[in-house]
Amino acid sequence: MTSSHQKLDRLLAVARTLPPLPTAVAHPCDESSLRGTMDAAGMGLIAPILVGPPDRIRAVASAAGIDLGGIEIVATPHSHASAATAVALVREGRVECLMKGSLHTDELMAEVVERESGLRTARRISHCFVIDVPTHAQTLIITDAAVNIQPTLEEKVDIVQNAIDLGHALGFDEVRVAILSAMELVNPKVPSTVEAAALCKMADRGQITGGVLDGPLALDNAIDPEAARVKRIASPVAGRANVLVVPDLEAGNMLAKSLSFLAGADAAGIVMGARVPVILTSRADSVESRLASCALAQLVAKARREAPTKAVV
Repeated sequence: MTSSHQKLDRLLAVARTLPPLPTAVAHPCDESSLRGTMDAAGMGLIAPILVGPPDRIRAVASAAGIDLGGIEIVATPHSHASAATAVALVREGRVECLMKGSLHTDELMAEVVERESGLRTARRISHCFVIDVPTHAQTLIITDAAVNIQPTLEEKVDIVQNAIDLGHALGFDEVRVAILSAMELVNPKVPSTVEAAALCKMADRGQITGGVLDGPLALDNAIDPEAARVKRIASPVAGRANVLVVPDLEAGNMLAKSLSFLAGADAAGIVMGARVPVILTSRADSVESRLASCALAQLVAKARREAPTKAVV
């Protein structure tokens, strides 16, 4: 990684001290997904099992000069079968993580959320970006910018709790959650402000645990102490948030991409709320982002086995 992303560098450094995470990679049938998988394996981040058509996988590897020596391939005829088989490997206890290859995200997630044979828990599944903005002192978690399109208040409870759990897996000293809207005042005409207030009260009553919540907050007074001071917002979260909960997927997607393309940020991503962490890689992801996402999955899996002991990022 480049030195400008020191927070993700630390994440990667800690993850490399851990044993490789057994990971089912669903349908890695293009160079991007296969190379990303083998790069992560080469760094000791994951121990992959490749799930897909063996001839296609080997043809991609041969054309790209990728060495598959010693890597297990579980044969499937097509992408849908690859997704189902990869999920089955989790249910059998052979792997502790699921990673997307070159199939569509919807195809993989449909198997993850399948009621009888999937990886559902009592929680709503949600996605978190872990963002390293070089000019911002803190690591930021942004949720949900990839899975839940227009989450209800009930679904946002799980989205918030998943993000808090991720913050603990990363070793945050305190998980400070800002429920974002366009303003910091509750306005009945703006539903996201009403839901933000409800989420904060639910945390007060123990329905959300492990973090400190405040909202509604606008983005500026959520992350900038001076903006919070000018607006006279006094709370443990205002100006110091390390988790940003957006109103809907569109807002989250634009926020995350704005940070990446305008502020030089890099990001790791993980799906929380399933039986195991799920890595949703994209062809547009940088090498650093792919590796950091695998490192993030390692820490999430570790946190499920034992409590984290120190801050990572």
